[in-house]
Amino acid sequence: MEKKGKILIVDDNDDILFTLRLLLRSFVAEVVTTNDPGQIPALYRAHQPDCVLLDMNFHRDHMDCEEGFYWLDYLRRMDPDAVVVMMTAFGDVENAVRSIKNGALDFVVKPWDNQKLLDIVLPGIKVGAARREAAAHEQQRQSAALAMAGTSLIGQSDCMKEVCQVVQRVAPTEANILILGENGTGKDVVAHMIWQFSKRSEKPFESVDLASLPENLFESEVFGHEKGAFTDAHMPKAGRLEAASGGTLFLDEIGNLTPVMQSKLLTVLETGRVSRVGSTQTSKIDVRLICATNADLHEEVRRGRFRQDLLYRINTIEITLPPLRQRGNDILLLADHFIQLYARKYNKEIKGISSEAQKKLLTYRWPGNVRELRHAMERAVLMCNENAIISRDFSFEDEEHKRHTEVLNLDQLESQAIQRAIELSNGNLSEAADMLGITRYALYRKMK
Repeated sequence: MEKKGKILIVDDNDDILFTLRLLLRSFVAEVVTTNDPGQIPALYRAHQPDCVLLDMNFHRDHMDCEEGFYWLDYLRRMDPDAVVVMMTAFGDVENAVRSIKNGALDFVVKPWDNQKLLDIVLPGIKVGAARREAAAHEQQRQSAALAMAGTSLIGQSDCMKEVCQVVQRVAPTEANILILGENGTGKDVVAHMIWQFSKRSEKPFESVDLASLPENLFESEVFGHEKGAFTDAHMPKAGRLEAASGGTLFLDEIGNLTPVMQSKLLTVLETGRVSRVGSTQTSKIDVRLICATNADLHEEVRRGRFRQDLLYRINTIEITLPPLRQRGNDILLLADHFIQLYARKYNKEIKGISSEAQKKLLTYRWPGNVRELRHAMERAVLMCNENAIISRDFSFEDEEHKRHTEVLNLDQLESQAIQRAIELSNGNLSEAADMLGITRYALYRKMK
């Protein structure tokens, strides 16, 4: 009988691990075992098992199966296609039903009958292998589509050719990269491309949106925490730095870091070691760092709002993405790409863009850049009743109309001033507040 597939077995009893390894190694190509559930993230990423056989209790004083449910949920969040079979000595129907509702494939009761266990585990391995193969095909398809038609990298303008050349040169290196540019220019797409063309492409890509991460959650999310480190820390959790070890960590909107967060991140980058919240132990990390921001970090350093030593750590190479309004006919190339994309999605026959509509696209300033163009083209495809996009299929106002529309309403004028200040400061709210002659708090209040 040909041995196929891989299985990860997690149980705190070494005798059980030995017995299961002895039983399954005649049927399974690779059997990985551990008595420490804390090793699940690293072992799962390293071995990519087709099935996980997971105990529900790891401490004698904990018999409520909550640890098992925690790690089942962790595996399902880490990999929605993960195939997990739960195992417990307490075969009550309630826990069996709950585990399956929470995403487990099946349930094994200890002590087990060998044939019954094989009848559950071996089909589980087949299911996991099929899911993994399908996911790999989809990832290859998406990677190929991104490489050939990454939305922010479509174009023949000189500025975009220069960006592509820099990406090709720096992606295979280990250099830390800082990507600069306005919102919507495609900084996240460039970060993914650098990872995909790097030597770490087979390793994890972890992304953190620092703009949406409160300061009180920064350490837990990025560095991880131990059980009991704070009120809601019911289980240990690996941070994004640990999860990305061996691969790439993308810190989006790094300009939003507070001074305290900057200092803590700098310490980790300088030492190459991370300590979870609530732990006195440190662990070594190996990550390639890619950061992005719409802020002028050099100006922020000059103003004392961003640490110069941290900037030097993250900007070995800087890549600046041009705003869409500076890319000329790239706008039409991108528009045509989005037409094809959404025409297929909505099953519509649309061949192109009328000359009048093209002029409207080229004269609009696109404050939201490629992201705004994408949304505009999706709407245009939905609204189009002809075989080509025409001017009235767009909802944005052209620049000529704006120049002839005088606004005297004070609320509107204030709103326009705020929007313009934010645009001129590339989204840096502190700088925008300075331009407007108000405090940052006052700006927040007016924006609300």
